[in-house]
Amino acid sequence: MAEITTADALRAIYRKPARPALDKQHARLDEHDRAFLAHSPFVVLATTDAAGGCDVSPKGGSPGFVRVLDDSTIAIPDLSGNNRLDSMGNLLESDGIGLLFFVPGRCDTMRVNGRARLSTDDVVLDATTVEGARPKVAIVVTVAEVFLHCQKALRRASLWEPSGWPATDDLASAGAAYRDQLGLDMTAEQIDDALEVDYDATLWKAP
Repeated sequence: MAEITTADALRAIYRKPARPALDKQHARLDEHDRAFLAHSPFVVLATTDAAGGCDVSPKGGSPGFVRVLDDSTIAIPDLSGNNRLDSMGNLLESDGIGLLFFVPGRCDTMRVNGRARLSTDDVVLDATTVEGARPKVAIVVTVAEVFLHCQKALRRASLWEPSGWPATDDLASAGAAYRDQLGLDMTAEQIDDALEVDYDATLWKAP
């Protein structure tokens, strides 16, 4: 297998990025960044552990659920989930974090990279309360760089265009996958129904 092992070899394959692609990166949140965050109900959060093991996790809430604390700091509430604590456990070992924010219907995304810490400060937790759900912990991110990402990936994916979505009739439900992967003595329908009951009961509860 042919492999690329140096930065020079990698760059030799690609043209240099255009100047605007480099210059658009900035270190403090401006009014456009704040507006994007205020409209975003969904972010993908990437972390690593001390050994370099990677994890990526989706986080969602009402638009603007990720709060701006100041021009270089944002806070992400930890709302109810599976309690694996993969992301937060990683941050205890390695504080680097990468975030990708989405706004439904918009094909550009906003990238935020920085350093994160876990906060139980009452002021922060009050600020990150969403739909009455006050988190027990918030991920506070000190922004190192932020910029809008181009639209090509989402346009290629037709992410917001139903006409471009694949048929899912042949895709097993979560219940069917869990039944097979965990060896559960339940039908897929029973598991799917149980999941819906849990979602209804815990969607806006703190973990």
